[in-house]
Amino acid sequence: MKMSTIRDLLGAEVLCCEENLDHDVFSACGSDMMSDVLMYVKDQAVLLTGLTNPQVIRTAEMMDMRCIVFVRSKRPNEMMISMAEDDGIVMMATTMRMYDACGTLYTNGLIGTAAHV
Repeated sequence: MKMSTIRDLLGAEVLCCEENLDHDVFSACGSDMMSDVLMYVKDQAVLLTGLTNPQVIRTAEMMDMRCIVFVRSKRPNEMMISMAEDDGIVMMATTMRMYDACGTLYTNGLIGTAAHV
């Protein structure tokens, strides 16, 4: 799914790296616990989160994620936006709750990542 499609489906505002919206992503993960993201996410996933601290960016970098969507009207600070810009990570913000945002993406064809425990 194109990141521009994610923007449209979620009614999201693009906060940085708008030039990368034509890139594809193949799976999504919704979590406010970065330890879960580190454990379960595969390459090229979209991260949906309400957590707004630098650890979100560091986690996305480590997992080669190309897009972060902040849910529940959460907004990253300027330092986080700068970190994402340096790495070319698209950041978006939506007013949707995480459950609704994940459900919208799933019903439109973006799969989740399988949990392996």
